[in-house]
Amino acid sequence: MMASDLPQVKLKIVRRSSHPWIFQKMVEKPADRIPPGTIVDIVDKDGQWSGRGFFNWHSRIALRLLTAKKDELLDADFFANRIKRAVDLRQDALKLDDVTSAYRLVHSEGDGLSGLVVDRFGSTIVIEFFSAGMFRVRQIVQDTLSGLFPGSSFYWFAEEHVQKQESFDCRPPEAPPPGVITEHGVRFRVAPGSKHKTGFFVDQRDNRKFFAGFCAGKRVLDLCCNTGGFAVYAKSLGQADEVVGVDVDEEVITLAKQNANLNQAKIRFVQGDLFTWLRDTLPSGQRFDVVVLDPAKQTRDREEIDYALKRYFDMNKLALQAVAPGGIFLTCSCTGLISEEMFLETLRRSAWQVGRTLQILRVAGAGADHPFLVHVPEGRYLKAVFCRVE
Repeated sequence: MMASDLPQVKLKIVRRSSHPWIFQKMVEKPADRIPPGTIVDIVDKDGQWSGRGFFNWHSRIALRLLTAKKDELLDADFFANRIKRAVDLRQDALKLDDVTSAYRLVHSEGDGLSGLVVDRFGSTIVIEFFSAGMFRVRQIVQDTLSGLFPGSSFYWFAEEHVQKQESFDCRPPEAPPPGVITEHGVRFRVAPGSKHKTGFFVDQRDNRKFFAGFCAGKRVLDLCCNTGGFAVYAKSLGQADEVVGVDVDEEVITLAKQNANLNQAKIRFVQGDLFTWLRDTLPSGQRFDVVVLDPAKQTRDREEIDYALKRYFDMNKLALQAVAPGGIFLTCSCTGLISEEMFLETLRRSAWQVGRTLQILRVAGAGADHPFLVHVPEGRYLKAVFCRVE
């Protein structure tokens, strides 16, 4: 489609930002209905050309800019080239194939592909759609990835709240059988199609390895252990003396036990709520030399930020009491709406409340296969704070 043939959408503002999201309140409602996910040209209120991208009047993010170059068409070659560029970064620059068979291939805005996330788990490629526009070009996405990774099997999905917000209907195929991936020599069973995102949290890869370095001969506690990532690293790579993993979800505890067995790692996994488990355990005087707290995302809604911070405050306050004096504490937040500054302040308050002093060793984030653009700070969602606790 030639650029001149595209529908045109007008802004209510003069555009002075390079951020790829333009919210509905900044956009004039088109006179004619434009289907969700349509590629459009964008002009500002003065009629100046501002860019080209996906339009969706159903979504709070009405426009997702993909190019600011007037002569760049959003055709099959455009999407194929962006995907190839993202894959080249992982394979040629980051050389991730040397350390793992599982990593993020495409990280949405961070790779100039707003609304698309792709993870690779060995020969299985999992595609997650966050926008109606990306869903509309799904065949181009899959064909490109098939060419880059011949013989791969594909699974795709979009979370229900995304489909509702973006007004599209994504029906996932039958889930592939669980496979085994390796990461720094540690093995994990990965189950795409389970309720846990794309199947495995590859974003914590570097943090798991760094964490394992503190564990030799120590008692380790992994709270919100999910499928056992930190726990398995602590035992198999870190040579911990004793490891306990706690998670409320029965399904992930089953997978965590399988992951421990894959690595011949003796770990005690407990299915239970972390608040209840800690309140039952702390009075006995049990303390751990190394503790990790890595809870699920606490909110997607700006209106609930205060509630999310209260949850982090309560969880950290309790978890800190399980750390032996001089011990190591890793606490994480994957809630993108909560900034590093807000998270550190919550941590300060939690520590003060229970009379502990925190010596911050490192504040890390997601691995380099989860890049974020300097003008799109929302892409920097993961905070991982390594502390020494006095």
